[in-house]
Amino acid sequence: MSIKADNRHLYLRVIDKIKEDIEKGIYKEKEKLPSEFELSKDLGVSRATLREALRILEEENVIIRRHGVGTFVNVKPRFSSGIEQLNSVTDMIKNANLTPGTVFLSSSITGATEDDVKRFKCSKEDEIFLLERVRTSNCEPVVYCLDKIPTHLLPESFDHKQDSLFKLLEDKASIYITYAVTHIEPIGYHEKISQILECDPETSLLLLKQIHYDSQDRPVLYSLNYFRADHFSFHVVRKRL
Repeated sequence: MSIKADNRHLYLRVIDKIKEDIEKGIYKEKEKLPSEFELSKDLGVSRATLREALRILEEENVIIRRHGVGTFVNVKPRFSSGIEQLNSVTDMIKNANLTPGTVFLSSSITGATEDDVKRFKCSKEDEIFLLERVRTSNCEPVVYCLDKIPTHLLPESFDHKQDSLFKLLEDKASIYITYAVTHIEPIGYHEKISQILECDPETSLLLLKQIHYDSQDRPVLYSLNYFRADHFSFHVVRKRL
């Protein structure tokens, strides 16, 4: 099982070998890896080289290291999307051939905060519709959503109990969201949200803060979406100018 056959840095070969074994099913999702002593012996490398490989694999979310317990194979994300693609959570789940669902936690109408005034370019007298939901995939909670919409944009027949806000705004208010400005923030265990999403203590979250704009460049929807990092991965295509 020794990997000293090519000329790359040894820890890179260790990374590739462990990934290959995971792909082949030798190590399965959530399965505990052998001890560092056993792995280093099997791979024919020092424990220092192995530890560097494991450190990078942990940064890439391939493995999870639990202090005092061991190292485990992480769950491979079910949903992968280019961050430059503006898809609703509903569409992301459907595109993975899974069934989207929604658990409604709360809804309310509040006064505009100072941040809302800046965000939506509204007045302090305006009211904001606030919606708190959990999005599910095949009945499993995967995303916690907190959405804000100025009430003057909503029709009287507005019914928030619809899975996709994008579609609801389009169908009921003739508002078509064309783009969003997004800030991505990785966070660790969240006392409230991690429990709602039924996360293990080691499972991190990806927070997407998004201001959505319509075809008239109006800010119409502000979203805080907390994605389970073991279910979702986002990537971006970067081009050299």
